[in-house]
Amino acid sequence: MPYDKRKKNVPAPPQPGWAVYLRTSSDENQKPELSRARQRFAIEENVLKRSDLPVIDEYVDVLTGKTPDREGYQRLLADARVGRFSYVIVERADRFGRNDTEALRAIDELHEFGVAVRFANSPDLDPMDPDDRVIVALSFTLARRESTLLGIRVKGGLQAKRQSGGFCGVAPDGYRNVEDKVLGEAKKLQGRHNHWIEQDPERAALWRYAWNLLLENELTLEQICETLHARGHKYRSGRPFVQVKKNGKRVANTSTLAAIFHNWTYAGWVTSKSGKLPPKTIKGNWEPIVTTEEFERGLAILEQRDLKRGRERRHDYLLKGMLYFDAPGSQGLIRLTCSTSNASRVGGGTQYYCIARSNINFLCSSIDGQIPDALHCVQVDPDLIPMIRAAYTDDIAEKMGHLRPDEREQLLAALKSIDEEEVRMMRLYAAGKVTENLWDMQWQEWQDRRARIRLSLEGLEGQQQVYIENLDAALKIIAQVGIVYNRLERSDQKELLRYMVERVIVDPAGQIRLELCAPFAYLQDITDQVRSGAKAISKGKKAKTARISSGLGSGNCSDSFLSCGKDWITFEHLSPRETAQFLDSLPFPQRESLAPFITNPN
Repeated sequence: MPYDKRKKNVPAPPQPGWAVYLRTSSDENQKPELSRARQRFAIEENVLKRSDLPVIDEYVDVLTGKTPDREGYQRLLADARVGRFSYVIVERADRFGRNDTEALRAIDELHEFGVAVRFANSPDLDPMDPDDRVIVALSFTLARRESTLLGIRVKGGLQAKRQSGGFCGVAPDGYRNVEDKVLGEAKKLQGRHNHWIEQDPERAALWRYAWNLLLENELTLEQICETLHARGHKYRSGRPFVQVKKNGKRVANTSTLAAIFHNWTYAGWVTSKSGKLPPKTIKGNWEPIVTTEEFERGLAILEQRDLKRGRERRHDYLLKGMLYFDAPGSQGLIRLTCSTSNASRVGGGTQYYCIARSNINFLCSSIDGQIPDALHCVQVDPDLIPMIRAAYTDDIAEKMGHLRPDEREQLLAALKSIDEEEVRMMRLYAAGKVTENLWDMQWQEWQDRRARIRLSLEGLEGQQQVYIENLDAALKIIAQVGIVYNRLERSDQKELLRYMVERVIVDPAGQIRLELCAPFAYLQDITDQVRSGAKAISKGKKAKTARISSGLGSGNCSDSFLSCGKDWITFEHLSPRETAQFLDSLPFPQRESLAPFITNPN
């Protein structure tokens, strides 16, 4: 039987044919059919008329190319994986995507499936050819740059409109968006269309009445919803103020009502979180439904109600989101949630950490009470800090070296790839395939990338010192954490735990252990090493003392071994040779950290 040299699991070649991909940007959604018609015409005239292969399918998206989460685009990739077609055709490279990294990755993935990508505006361009790939990558880069600049211009225009008192976006309930064409000389300053908001005659009266109900401070939000529902009113979206379920239960939709009562637009003020415009900064050019004084009085009423509700029902959980249960036989940890039984009682109920819909629960007081003892175990003896610092420094030096070789090699390889890319582009420029403007733009980008890489190389020199400074900051915390924790307020205790602790793990017996965040976890490992080294030193002291005592034939251990001061250690009866032998017997970090403090009077 002949030996079959064919590879196993090799996918079958794709079905010959074209997949047409059409994408319309979200900012073209007013007339997407015109954009798609133009793209189809270019694809048909430049490519499909010259090909004998059939069109298998057409994939359409109306979404920005900056995101790969497009329905048509993802369906195209899925069909390519099963071999439905052999070619993908788009009008231009930027129609395939405006994220250069994602677009090139998708092209490489399609190539692995035997599917080639072609562009109608440059039918002979092959993205897999090294020289052509430079042009394709440059097209994606320019498309991304254009998209970024467009976003900057749009944000700038919105900010300028807000600064002049205009409203941006969909008008809130009670107002309506108005548009008018601009004629004459004003068109040069304002553009062809002017947009603003004004009160909706039918809806404004409803919200003025709702505000009156709030300002009377007699009805809750649920009761205001019931009152408006009884009058036959609904939200502008058609959502009822009160929803009646099949079992007859009534649910008041107060979330939207509360959001409206917090919207400064109704008081006539321009606000924007993204534009960093706080309330009462810029007056809007529309008529307010309530005055500023009335709006602020309504906010005060709502805040007072929230505070009262918080005093009655709000519970504080120290380890919320940090506590995990180590179940026996389980493949992983299970995060515990917070729950309070009988919260409506006078005492506020009993707080638990638990797993929902199970009988696994732990009293919060029992778990929280173990935190101080656990932090005491983490706390470092201040006498060990010099040795910890020495061990840490040696470890960093060993792992990094003067410059980390692997990182340095990566940066040097990146510099070399820029040089190679420049050489390829230079050949295309000499052949007239790249214009002078594109060459100048790409050349400037290469210089910027080279400058960033060289700066990174220089920055590696100072990284070790940064690590040591981070160690000092962590040591200051970890040396006193067990003592300081009990002196902090509850909120400060939570902040300290979230700064130091990655998660808290509880076993079935209710005992906890801490998993620390960096650099505390690494620092704890070093501390354990130093502690074990200190024990070895202590044992070495006793052995050396016994040997010296028997050799001298007189004296006891305290007289013949050593005496310790604050910053020094003296070997009183050891020769320089014996002192050196003792130091050589120690691990390297401890040997280096102790050597400066050891003296021998002989």
